[in-house]
Amino acid sequence: MQKIKDITSYLESIAPLSYQESYDNSGLITGNPNDEVKGILISLDCTEDVVEEAINKNCNFIIAHHPIVFSGLKRFTGSNYVERTVIKAIKNDIAIYAIHTNLDNIISGVSRKIADKLELVNPKILSPKTELLQKLVVFVPQNHSNKVKQALYDAGAGNIGNYSNCSFSVSGTGTFKPNDKANPFIGSAEVEENVNEDRIEVVFP
Repeated sequence: MQKIKDITSYLESIAPLSYQESYDNSGLITGNPNDEVKGILISLDCTEDVVEEAINKNCNFIIAHHPIVFSGLKRFTGSNYVERTVIKAIKNDIAIYAIHTNLDNIISGVSRKIADKLELVNPKILSPKTELLQKLVVFVPQNHSNKVKQALYDAGAGNIGNYSNCSFSVSGTGTFKPNDKANPFIGSAEVEENVNEDRIEVVFP
């Protein structure tokens, strides 16, 4: 049986969370990503009635287009429908996931469906998002390079288009001298070290 994180990983491979607008709150809003999926309910919005329907249909995972929470909640007193919806979902172990402007911002997303209905020809993104990737550079002792690169890949770095596990490495000698307050992984305080290191570069969203 698949876990919630398996479904969200697949959705985010289609519409990465980095594509969402700054005001948005796409992603897993409530729930444990390691829970097994019993059933999925898909909706435009997540409301109290939608959570009730999920309970009645034995679904523990709601995938909604609009996030029920756009900004941080400071209280959970049930004073409004947002709080009541979140409380009800948590009480009943129901995960809520939103896939909003990140789905709007891909060529095969919501706008594409509208374009197809209008029978538009050769649709294109008029204003593509920019600066979606940043570069991370780390210096690692050579005998730990593979382990560090794998950890970076597992965390979501190193994906470029249809390729994964992308990185660039160059070898050299790193020098450093820990002071008496340091807790060095290699070497001792007040002793200068020369270590064979790899400079590893990866991109991440």
